[in-house]
Amino acid sequence: MAPKKIAIFAACCLTLVLIVTGCRAKSGSGAEMKAESKPEALATAHKPVVAIIIDSLMDHTLQDALKQGKAPALKFLIDHGTYDPNLVSSFPTMSVTIDSTFLTGTYADGHRVPGLVWYSDGEKRMIFYGNGAKEALKIDQLQVLTDSVYQLNQVQLSKNVKTVHEELAESGKRSASINAVIFRGKTERGLRLPETMANMTRLPDRYNVTVPELFSLAMFARLNPENDRHTAAWEKYGMNDMFSARDIAYLIKEGRLPELTIAYFPENDSVHHRKGSRELRGLERADRALQHVLNAYGSWEEAIGKATWVVLGDSAQSDVRKRRDEFKVDLRPLLSEYRIAELGRPVGGDDQIVIAPNERMAYVYSVSPDLKIDEIVKRLQAENKLDIIAAKREGSVWLTAGGQGENGLLYRPGGEYSDEYGQTWSLSGDPVIPDIFVQDHSIRYGKFPDVLARLYGALHSHEGQFAVVTVKPGYELVGESSPTHRGGGSHGSLHEVDSVVPLIAAGTDSRPKSLRTVDLKQWILQMAGR
Repeated sequence: MAPKKIAIFAACCLTLVLIVTGCRAKSGSGAEMKAESKPEALATAHKPVVAIIIDSLMDHTLQDALKQGKAPALKFLIDHGTYDPNLVSSFPTMSVTIDSTFLTGTYADGHRVPGLVWYSDGEKRMIFYGNGAKEALKIDQLQVLTDSVYQLNQVQLSKNVKTVHEELAESGKRSASINAVIFRGKTERGLRLPETMANMTRLPDRYNVTVPELFSLAMFARLNPENDRHTAAWEKYGMNDMFSARDIAYLIKEGRLPELTIAYFPENDSVHHRKGSRELRGLERADRALQHVLNAYGSWEEAIGKATWVVLGDSAQSDVRKRRDEFKVDLRPLLSEYRIAELGRPVGGDDQIVIAPNERMAYVYSVSPDLKIDEIVKRLQAENKLDIIAAKREGSVWLTAGGQGENGLLYRPGGEYSDEYGQTWSLSGDPVIPDIFVQDHSIRYGKFPDVLARLYGALHSHEGQFAVVTVKPGYELVGESSPTHRGGGSHGSLHEVDSVVPLIAAGTDSRPKSLRTVDLKQWILQMAGR
């Protein structure tokens, strides 16, 4: 293999391993590949907050693990704190969007990160923060690496909102990000790529990024010198639970925990994608990593006495049917009379439609001025497995579903109807499709939690003419070479099976405003003394 091809192959490996864990994005900043010099121990006015996100943590899996005695660390935190099984995630239920919501306290219309895969009308190209193995053969992996390593945090995450790291830094407080997908802070760092990769490809030798004062990301940057020995290919180059745990434990033992530490335990996600939502091995691994963290104190009781602990999932996963001819919902046959943009080539003037699948949801774009989005919606309604089809219409959102014809719900923010989160809405039409119950101008949500705000956020997350579709439980949306999870788990939709995750808090009596990921930022800032 020629040297340049080897370098591009290396970029593909980094993209697939560092950016994708179970077909989800992992962005990075590779600052210097050396441990930070040891500063003085940190003194904080409040108990430091340690927030750990366990990817695809779900209540039913956790309950199984607890009953079988396979999650002692999580059981300890639950027994000595509070447990809520019904935290409502963001939408799409894809990690880049959820983590952006967690750090900014806004839905996608605020932070402007639409999903793992989307189409930029301004740049006239598809944007991938990660991809599956088949897609990797058709997609420019160097561009994927640039988008996920640099563009995601420094350009595409809106500058009109501040992350929790930025707000703490502006108030003179410190924070740490460990293996997290969204990490934008106020400290400038240089992300260095391997020399061979920079020399043999069009990639620069470094990206200038802004990160929290304490920063760690797999093979690119770590806090604990011991992690230098744990970045091999079979250890996912450091994108694993124990890498994160070692860095947290290091901060604890060195007396360096800042006001806030956000850490990601990524491995549970890929286990559920392969084996389904009931598989326990990923959660057992995450609990062992959490035990390592708690053991950094003299006792677990000391841990909750000296720090505040928050453990949560990002999204859930729902099981996909096993039969090959049943689980896939392919939108292309419904739109076959139009020219659909293909992977591996620029979106051109002859193209009419772009499809961006995000597992159990998809964006469907009209990129031709002559093709109206309402026409696309009508075509999509021929698929009865689509439980949500939505598009913008004259300043409002038109929400319908497969097989519904002209039946649907038109809504917009502001109005005489109020939901359980204090949001007000104008409604016209049939509320049955989104499973909304309306009585005396009060809105109660059913199987699509906070559907009005979450769907509105996705439809206003970026420019262009497009529809949002989601598929019923048991099915997965597919496009050209997109990753699939037949017989395993998947996520992405608005449905509660993808959207509801646990929240554990220990070492504090404080509670968030509501059980929504979008409301956690202010709660965490309050506990961190902001």
